[in-house]
Amino acid sequence: MDRRAFIKESIKAAAAITLTTGGVLILGTRKSGKATAGGKSFAPKDYRVPDNPSLPLLAAIKSESYSIAVAEAVLALGGMERFVAKGDRVFVKPNIGWDRTPEQGANTNPEIVAEICRLCHKAGAEEVIVGDVTCNSPERTYNRSGIKEAAAKQGASVVLITESELMEVDFGDESLGRWPIIRKIIECDKLINVPVVKHHSLSGMTAGMKNWFGALAGPRNKLHQNIDFSIAELARLFKPTLTIQDATRVMQKGGPTGGRPDDLVAYHSVVVSTDPVAAESYVCRYLNKKPDDFRFIKLAADRGLGDMNPPGGRTVVREI
Repeated sequence: MDRRAFIKESIKAAAAITLTTGGVLILGTRKSGKATAGGKSFAPKDYRVPDNPSLPLLAAIKSESYSIAVAEAVLALGGMERFVAKGDRVFVKPNIGWDRTPEQGANTNPEIVAEICRLCHKAGAEEVIVGDVTCNSPERTYNRSGIKEAAAKQGASVVLITESELMEVDFGDESLGRWPIIRKIIECDKLINVPVVKHHSLSGMTAGMKNWFGALAGPRNKLHQNIDFSIAELARLFKPTLTIQDATRVMQKGGPTGGRPDDLVAYHSVVVSTDPVAAESYVCRYLNKKPDDFRFIKLAADRGLGDMNPPGGRTVVREI
């Protein structure tokens, strides 16, 4: 898909979602780094758990069973019980953007999403919610991606993002301004980012940081005008509990929509990290790139959001 076609699709998707009028939540920056609403200060919600220096920061597991890859990678970081407590409401944010089958690699693999939901419930989550603001028809995309069925089988609430599921947020004039975002992301206790790693025609790569575009509704094509800043700023605003990267079949060109199986390389890998910058830096290799090839990774690191080069002793790489 070329740039013009991609923007056209984004405008179509935006037109399908009406901006909610259910109040405005101030989250971003004006001048001082904080904003106020009715005398109350707000800041971006932080869903992270405390770091444990004795545990790995990142685990990359290769297995042709993607559920095993997820389970082993999470276990290497301390197990899902470290991240999800009994009674937590967990929002799982895959990429469900495109009207594509799992074999085409444009969306997060449903087997990965299903295993995350299973692990969250096993850890005691009261509710696991799965959702995304799609680029193509929401109902068709949820179904054709295989994610709706796979997540529902593990007891997750798969939510179609309509007007009632949105809340308008003001990130601030020096940030991204006002946007409708998924309400349940604000309301949840833990947030898990589950992107698919693939080529992107504008940013070069879409993975964990770019996946936050799907937390927003509205005219997202505006974010492409300064895409590196937008990606890094979204990484600052959304601080997930875990980033779980799908590098099972990686689209090397034709992204983000793809469609040709010949454009995919099967790495059969899942990368899990508590550090979104480390996760983003690690998965560059699946596109034969380096972190320095992507300005948005450097911008995120400069914001103090993570480490482009985490200590080698805190990285686990294993094939099962």
